[in-house]
Amino acid sequence: MTRDDQAEAPRQSSSAAADEEASCARGLSTCSVHGGEPRVKSEASLTTPIFQTSTYTFQDSAEVVAYNAKELDRWEYGRYGNPTQRATELKLAALEGAEDAFLFPSGMNALTSTLLAIVEAGDHLILAEDCYKNTRRFCELVLGKFGVELSFVRAGDQRALRESLRPNTKVIVAESPTNPHLRVQDLYFLVELARGAGAELLLDSTLATPFNQRPYDFGVRYILHSATKYLNGHQDLMAGALIGGAEQVERVRNFCRPIGGVPDPHQSWLLLRGLKTFAIRMAQHNRNAQYIAEFLHQHPRVARVWYPGLPSHPDHELAKQQMGGFGGLVSFELDGDGQQTLKFVDSLRLWLLGPSLGGVESLVSHPATVSYYDFPPEERERLGIYDNLVRLAVGIEDPQDLVADLDRGLCLA
Repeated sequence: MTRDDQAEAPRQSSSAAADEEASCARGLSTCSVHGGEPRVKSEASLTTPIFQTSTYTFQDSAEVVAYNAKELDRWEYGRYGNPTQRATELKLAALEGAEDAFLFPSGMNALTSTLLAIVEAGDHLILAEDCYKNTRRFCELVLGKFGVELSFVRAGDQRALRESLRPNTKVIVAESPTNPHLRVQDLYFLVELARGAGAELLLDSTLATPFNQRPYDFGVRYILHSATKYLNGHQDLMAGALIGGAEQVERVRNFCRPIGGVPDPHQSWLLLRGLKTFAIRMAQHNRNAQYIAEFLHQHPRVARVWYPGLPSHPDHELAKQQMGGFGGLVSFELDGDGQQTLKFVDSLRLWLLGPSLGGVESLVSHPATVSYYDFPPEERERLGIYDNLVRLAVGIEDPQDLVADLDRGLCLA
């Protein structure tokens, strides 16, 4: 079944929405538009308003007492959340089919806050050796300072992952798919491994999105997203999210109350607006990326393509089993050296040179000189970040135009 087919099928209702009418037992496009939001909103507004206030007043002291006794469900202060933020969180939970969600100012803030809420001095963490470099830096420079032990294993190496387990292993941090090689992790294996070790599994599902992968259905209870990317989709804000079990999300939410990292109401509203078109955007990202990957696979100037939608990808069969689509990121190795690769990148006219991904505009990146510029050459080589590696963040433009620009650039390289 393709993701387009799944979008037409009935979907399990999310328990995140308090209002039954806001639950999402329908298709993904319907869920993107209506999920997590009540039918009747403040002042009968069609869209959820921006509650641009830092403080919420009480009618009298009795109301304060009732609120402190948790007899009254209402807002108090902007650092503890606001209605616009909450509507966005409920929609995210509905899309993921999870119980709850918590919004952050950035994806890294979501990751770091979640780890700080779980990990204690003396604990042991396991991460993929090619994980996002700032995830690695945070764990080494911050958690390491507090006596947290770290192990790094190659993504997908199940034997190495088992052998890395220790009695004090507290968290396994995984990404699926990974960036930039799009390696897909066996989610059932990861969940069972973590459960058997008494550890928590944190999964960064940014590249997959809830459109292509539903980790909650596999038993993952800490699901992380950089909402800056596909969830928002317009490259005009930064946000992050933790989505998962009610108990797990509440644990992190309570930890963050004195920390102070909160998304502002307008940022939350922009994300909420971006999510309205999430499903139709992702369908186009998937189609475009598959079209481009197949074009690159047969091009004489391309040595190798990394895309899980191709049978040549090492995780193609696993991706077909646990993903409804293969996403909007395509990486490939040019049949040439680093200078030829940079010439190709600079010759593109429709593809814009820049970091990040997930927006409607198509971007090209040269990982060796962008994301991994400060890694020693031998370390880049070990991680497969070759000088001829190119990453394409495929947008939603007409695929024929994107391919024509790539073809012209490949012929000039």
